[in-house]
Amino acid sequence: MYIIDEKDLEYRHGDSGPKYLMKGPRMNFAIVQFPPGSDFKSHYHNVMEENFYVMEGEIDIIVDGKTFTLTKGQFIHVEPEETHYLINHSDKVARLVATLAPYQESDKVEVDS
Repeated sequence: MYIIDEKDLEYRHGDSGPKYLMKGPRMNFAIVQFPPGSDFKSHYHNVMEENFYVMEGEIDIIVDGKTFTLTKGQFIHVEPEETHYLINHSDKVARLVATLAPYQESDKVEVDS
């Protein structure tokens, strides 16, 4: 058992990207922040499923070419091998919870969008 306070961690890119509260041994758990105009490169995972829950703001998630606009309180599940791309087209910050499981040290495959 352990407790982590989000305020003690940094986003990967300063004010954006993931902030991992847990990486393994069975899953990853992160808070992800998207300032207006920011995105995650299109990618998929061979083994891990990925889930996103919108805590604030609005985010466009493109899964296998189909666009979904999610807002606060909405959740999306992405299966392994489904290509997904996230972008914040709004004028406000979007914050999401992201989980990936089962944990794999390296399972992200980037693709051209």
